[in-house]
Amino acid sequence: MTIFQQKRLVKTFYIIFFLFVPLIIHLGFIQLVHGDEYKQKALEQRTLKVALEEIPRGGIFDRSGEKTLTLGNREPRVVIFPEIILDKEEAAGKLGLILGRKPEELTRYFEGRACFLPFALDYRQVRQIKELGIPGIMAEEIYFRYGPAPLAAHVVGHLGPISNSHQLERLNNLGDKKYQLTDLVGKSGLEYFYESQLKAGESNRFAKAYVDVYRNLLAGLGIKRESHSETGRQDVITTIDLDIQKTVEKVMDQKVQRGAVVVMDARNGDLLAMASRPNFNPANIALSLSGHKDTFLDHCTALYQPGSIFKVVVAAAALEEGLVKPTDTFVCLGEKDHLISCWHKPGHGPITFEEAFAQSCNPVFAELGLKLGSVKLISYARAFGLESQTIIGYPVPRDKRQNLSLIGEPYNLVNSSIGQGPVLTSPVQLTAMMNAIVNNGVYIEPRLVKGLRDEKGRFTNHFPMGSSHKVISCETARELKRLLSLVTTRGVGKEAMVPDYGTAGKTGSAELTGGSKKVNAWFCGFAPFDKPRYIVTVLVEEGISGGATAAPVFREIVEGILLPPH
Repeated sequence: MTIFQQKRLVKTFYIIFFLFVPLIIHLGFIQLVHGDEYKQKALEQRTLKVALEEIPRGGIFDRSGEKTLTLGNREPRVVIFPEIILDKEEAAGKLGLILGRKPEELTRYFEGRACFLPFALDYRQVRQIKELGIPGIMAEEIYFRYGPAPLAAHVVGHLGPISNSHQLERLNNLGDKKYQLTDLVGKSGLEYFYESQLKAGESNRFAKAYVDVYRNLLAGLGIKRESHSETGRQDVITTIDLDIQKTVEKVMDQKVQRGAVVVMDARNGDLLAMASRPNFNPANIALSLSGHKDTFLDHCTALYQPGSIFKVVVAAAALEEGLVKPTDTFVCLGEKDHLISCWHKPGHGPITFEEAFAQSCNPVFAELGLKLGSVKLISYARAFGLESQTIIGYPVPRDKRQNLSLIGEPYNLVNSSIGQGPVLTSPVQLTAMMNAIVNNGVYIEPRLVKGLRDEKGRFTNHFPMGSSHKVISCETARELKRLLSLVTTRGVGKEAMVPDYGTAGKTGSAELTGGSKKVNAWFCGFAPFDKPRYIVTVLVEEGISGGATAAPVFREIVEGILLPPH
């Protein structure tokens, strides 16, 4: 070898050395620093997985933060990994015998991706599936979001598919959560309002099958159950009391076909129960769609004429302004009265103000409304929150039909004074109004959501209790409480009385259009009387009267809350 050849050889060696040493160093760096990461990615590419959760979302909880309003539950289902099942026809036949289904019913599941089958299993079937011993077929518990009878359906809301590409684009612009057209998203209620917070990046529980390139199970790994603690979901913690909500729903199922019930904590304005009828099941929206046209309407926040419950506002304003005393005397001529006819057609004759309140005498309140004038009446109604549609944590769109200014239009004042005409209120608003009287004349904004909680149990967003303001004096509030007690002790609301505890409140019978003899029947009151804890509003559509239809429902609900179970 010549010197020239030796130099070329050395030069070539150095070129190769300087080319490959950085590559070797880089490969070593990857192996040392990113080795585990790339191993994991390689393993994921050979992993088949089934989410053991029907819909990966955060929970919607009651005020304790421990009980879900959706009453979600775990149920056993068949999980299959078709890619690792050698004889699919034989497997479908054996599985069909256990499930009581024809093999051809199951064939399509064996031709697709890993999944769980939509057939409920009993414990006998679970045992038989385990005894099959077919790799790729197993029985696992799946978490279903909605139980057979979820609570507060209109508050919780429901899920549905993404409507179109425009909605998909809007959802993907909400934050860092990514959506696909096949995803289910909130369509109403809290499921809708808190969609971006509730959505999870992925399920928190999986069944995973680890396979090689030939789809054989990897030795030492096989099929495993795995959990993930961080999926990006948040829980919504409401103010609802699960036990009170159950009581309300049970009574409504028996007594109310159409209407609403609201229960409020008298101490702080928190909404403890909200139930609406007709009801629906979020787990079976298709069935609900075939029912009433307003199945998904939340009657708790919908607007209705309040009828005689509005007389509470008239009474509060008249007492506060010094226009009337409890013993002042009026004359009711019944259906022949010159201002407005009374529901008691013969007339009450000479009647004191306090007795007129107890008997819900229309002419007396029409006269008081005229004395007050529309400006003052509107002012007090607004101060009592009857034009505020705010519910903390529950951003319901404002209904523009609500406009108390219409009371001031010509010829509206008389009808408005008895809760008819242009006066429109919701059950939630009337509940908050009654709470102001219980709280010595202080109005408190209603609250439905306490806050949001992350997967580590920390509150990420807290909604403080509602703001408050003074509406009437303590003296006026005390007098109104006494007058409200007369309604249930000797007036038209006797059916609302709960002995031993005492109740007070006001009936309402709002006439329906079209000449119907039925009314929207109301009762709004509180209990116990001496130390009020609960404000309850009942609306029964197309009832007989507030006293005959709504008051008994009020009583039954209050008994269910206060009385110990038998």
